[in-house]
Parts: sequence; structure tokens; C-alpha cells
Amino acid sequence: MKQYVIDGLRLEDYHKLKAYLDKNCESASINGIYWLELETDLLTDIQKAHGQCQPHVFALMLEESHLSCELLVRIKRNIKCDCMEYANKKQRDWLIKTADAILEALDIHI
Repeated sequence: MKQYVIDGLRLEDYHKLKAYLDKNCESASINGIYWLELETDLLTDIQKAHGQCQPHVFALMLEESHLSCELLVRIKRNIKCDCMEYANKKQRDWLIKTADAILEALDIHI
């Protein structure tokens, strides 16, 4: 799996991130996994055409020592669809920029 990983979190960083993700992202059924919705203007043509699959999301996995951001654009309704694919450059850059902005907003320095 391709991922953007932020490691070296301190316990206080973990708690800040958890509070932020609990408030701003949907929790998945698995503990520590959150769904970060991809902005609709970044969707590919096939993702836009699959309205029944929206919203398209990135999975974020928070553990005490790190935050893993999958680079796979997922759907929550089905296990598999043609619109589920690895992020293109724009989507990948958006995810990395968003994750870094969250850290900056929470005053977490790695």
C-alpha cells in the first residue's frame, strides 16, 4: 500500500490529532481509522461520474507513534469499484498539504 506517513509523534501529539480527527473526520468501524473526504473539484472524471460512490475518501490511520495517510482514493459504500484508484498527482498533493496543514494548525512539529 502506498502511504504518506508522519512518524515520531509524541503522546501529546497523538492526543491532539485524535481530538482533531474525532471532531473533523468520520470514524471508520475500525478503531483509529478515519475518513478524510476528498474535495469534489479534485475528483477524476470517472469519480465524478460515479455519484452513487461518493463521497470519495482517503483513509487515515492514527496510532500513538504515527499517522498513516493511504494514497488510495476509496469509497465507503462498496469494497471495489472502477472509481477506486490510487491518487493522481493533484489528489496526492492535496492529501499531503492537508495533513501538513493539520499538523501546523495543532502546533505539532516533527
